[in-house]
Amino acid sequence: MAAHIGRRLRKGAATTAVAAAAVAALSASQAPGATGEEDHGRPATAGSVAPSPDIAADGHATGDSPYYTDLPPLRSPDPSTPPSTIGTPVSRGDAEAGIPATVLDAYKRAEAELRTSKPGCNLPWQLLAAIGKVESGQARGGKVDAQGNTIGRILGPQLDGNGFALIPDTDHGAYDGNSTYDQAVGPMQFIPSTWAWAGRDGNGDGKKDPNNIYDAALAAGHYLCRYDWNLGTDQGLRTAILSYNNSQDYLNLVLTWLEFYRKGTHSVPNGTGSVPSRRSDQGTSGGTGGHTSPPTSPPPSHSGTPSAPPTTGNGGGHGSSTPKPPTTPKPPTTPTPPPSTPTTPPTNSQSVDHLADAGTAPLTTMAGHAFDAKIATRAVTKAGAGVPKVRVRFTITGDTDATFAGGETVATIATDTKGLATAPALQAGEKTGDFTVTTVIVGHRAKGVTYKATVTERAADTLTRTDDTPLTCTPGGEFAQQLQLKATYKKAAADKVAATATLIKAADDPTATDKGPYFKDADGKPVRTLTGLLTDDKGLLTLPKLYADDTTGTFLLRITTPGGGTVTVELKVTAPDTTPTPTPSGTAS
Repeated sequence: MAAHIGRRLRKGAATTAVAAAAVAALSASQAPGATGEEDHGRPATAGSVAPSPDIAADGHATGDSPYYTDLPPLRSPDPSTPPSTIGTPVSRGDAEAGIPATVLDAYKRAEAELRTSKPGCNLPWQLLAAIGKVESGQARGGKVDAQGNTIGRILGPQLDGNGFALIPDTDHGAYDGNSTYDQAVGPMQFIPSTWAWAGRDGNGDGKKDPNNIYDAALAAGHYLCRYDWNLGTDQGLRTAILSYNNSQDYLNLVLTWLEFYRKGTHSVPNGTGSVPSRRSDQGTSGGTGGHTSPPTSPPPSHSGTPSAPPTTGNGGGHGSSTPKPPTTPKPPTTPTPPPSTPTTPPTNSQSVDHLADAGTAPLTTMAGHAFDAKIATRAVTKAGAGVPKVRVRFTITGDTDATFAGGETVATIATDTKGLATAPALQAGEKTGDFTVTTVIVGHRAKGVTYKATVTERAADTLTRTDDTPLTCTPGGEFAQQLQLKATYKKAAADKVAATATLIKAADDPTATDKGPYFKDADGKPVRTLTGLLTDDKGLLTLPKLYADDTTGTFLLRITTPGGGTVTVELKVTAPDTTPTPTPSGTAS
């Protein structure tokens, strides 16, 4: 059976799905299973996972643009003898298993960041490598500079509806150089409209550039980890991959490369990796890695020039489901009608007239806290009836770092049977101020609702001392005990709350005094007002050491916090007792 499949593949498979299924049949160890825990090495067969309707209604990272269909060799090469220098002959096996050094570093850095920011996602760097291989041949064999910027743009064909999805320009040509239609951009092939909210700064240069492998890899990781998907499970992994490109053939292909990279890989010098030779929009799979003969026509250009419309296959990232013999492409005699776009709404969305607020409570919380209220929006007809099963997209904008639960600034929710869509819980960051949440129906121009939200500074409504030991000192000395306080808000520990400590003149006069106890600044000079103090994660605040000048008496130290927390503490400076000790009776002096 294996020999028969091998002969058939050498003759040329017509689709990625057929090739991927054959690879799975050849060896259970190379079957593109997700984890080996739930899937137990079962092959990924067409139809095993239906594209999620939630995903399909909201578009995909790449706009379902074309991808490379080459498959890895049947056997993983030995990674113990990688090519070491640029110019060294690289065998096809080594080139497939080896990933250009900077590109590999970007994948691993993205995995490390997501391990911290979204530990429940369990993203493996090998998944980024698999997608990077399929989307751009690892940035065209590692043609990147030391900072990870691609040498020249990597562009997919323009998405003009002619064999591909129809996505008019959304970035004014900023990323793809095309002010008429969007094109997938960069080593991970993001479309500009997705990059606008999914982009990340992966190399810390203050920019989010889809043409930088560090930025693109981190953005891809966060994109795959949204909606709290767990990529350590078979279902979570497959759902995430389909969200990147909604094609069963694409899913099978990425899983095959994922399994290949999990078996072991190594780094090769930048620029020495191999570039795949066939794309899904070419209709036939003339070149599929180590399984078939090389293509008879040159590979498609990624120079940025829009590709000609395909004449075979269905484009848009979806390969043909039935093998066909190679044919010579001919120009179509009639224009090919464009396929439905990723943003085509469900049919019942045509009856939606507008979105209406559904009783959302005021949106206010302190920095670092979750909002108690959730945004609830209702899709309704002109008559006010709720419309079910339409997709409502919630988008956060503004100069704060607030997000939805999970760390994203965009969430898309389907309305229920009553037309209601409730956004995920809002989470405030550390930046205070106002922000906006806008709502739209995906693929529909119905009027939305705009919500205003406010993030206030952290606050404490109560301050108390942690002990009641009197604070005393002698003139010119230092107080032996440092003052410690507990800050709470609504009886819960108030962490990271700012506090101010001032030596005041009197209980009814909060003006800072110019004599008595004092703190020391960084230069050792006396100061009687301290700002910028912060409670710790348990709400505790320990003040710096206090000193006394030569003035005796009782003094007041007042500590305040935003939210009304206030405590006033007495400090006593008394002269030492100089009364002579009486001599015992009868003793000579």
